[in-house]
Amino acid sequence: MPLEIAPHHESPDMVYWDVLQVRSWTLYVAATPFGLCRVTLPGESLDDDVKWRMRFMPSAQWRHDPGALETFTQQLSEYFTGTRQDFFGTLDLYGTPFQRAVWQALLTIPYGETRSYQDVAQMIHDPKAVRAVGGANHANRIPIIIPCHRVIGKQGDLVGYGGGLEVKQELLKLEQQTRRIFC
Repeated sequence: MPLEIAPHHESPDMVYWDVLQVRSWTLYVAATPFGLCRVTLPGESLDDDVKWRMRFMPSAQWRHDPGALETFTQQLSEYFTGTRQDFFGTLDLYGTPFQRAVWQALLTIPYGETRSYQDVAQMIHDPKAVRAVGGANHANRIPIIIPCHRVIGKQGDLVGYGGGLEVKQELLKLEQQTRRIFC
């Protein structure tokens, strides 16, 4: 079963979260009853999302529940060991229709490959929206699974990443190394 996007719904009452240690990184993972809604990058915490949480989940209670996140934390662990290229499950996305279109397009970029911001703008049939694609990437609350790290500059340079260019480079390096094994 590939990744699915949960249909639009009212604000959830409950959000479950867990902590995942991979490499030397600490990642926080969160899900609503509708699907995965957040994966942090190294150096981020769930507390960094106060504005986002107040906008989309103002009355939700947050509960530490590793069991509720086990499917996704296991997949992320496998990704970081190089044994998983594709994710499955339901994503609970919060954003504008434009952002959601960009995130859908990002899901089509194959593991170990990259696309430019301009390529993504063309994928969503809005070739002039290159900067807006960058803004949608920045608003992506499920990095790694929605692979905004696979979007690079037109000339192939690493530009813009919420977790920093070092993290982006590490993720791309991991995928390029393990892609050779799977091919």
